[in-house]
Amino acid sequence: MIHPLSDVKSKNIGSETRVWQFAVILENASIGRNCNICAHSLIENDVVIGDNVTVKSGVYLWDGITVEDNVFIGPCVAFANDKYPRSKQHPSEFVKTLIKEGASLGANATILPGIVIGKKAMVGAGAVVTKDVPDYAVVVGNPARIVKYMSE
Repeated sequence: MIHPLSDVKSKNIGSETRVWQFAVILENASIGRNCNICAHSLIENDVVIGDNVTVKSGVYLWDGITVEDNVFIGPCVAFANDKYPRSKQHPSEFVKTLIKEGASLGANATILPGIVIGKKAMVGAGAVVTKDVPDYAVVVGNPARIVKYMSE
């Protein structure tokens, strides 16, 4: 289901995926099946999203981001894809960010460029992730630090 008030250019969207109002999805984005792309979100061209992913409202997925299956991205999670941004100056290729299978990112977390969030890791609300997060780790704070590990 694609809401009529969304702007979806991509033809590469899996079955049963829902796209809500005021979402913008550029033409080369790839989105898996059974995803939920909530209102007021943006997905650029060089973005790959797996199956069963939830992208809550206010999330912008910039070029270079890959999201594996069963990931939860909470409201207003902020991603960056340029380590040294300048107005009207763009790198030839954006830094790659990877969110691995089953990870959960809490509301208002900030993910800096080039980060890998591990399998089934959890990022607490408002955390600022400045380095890779291992599989199953729970990170909180600014900068984000490991406070425990989740079991399978």
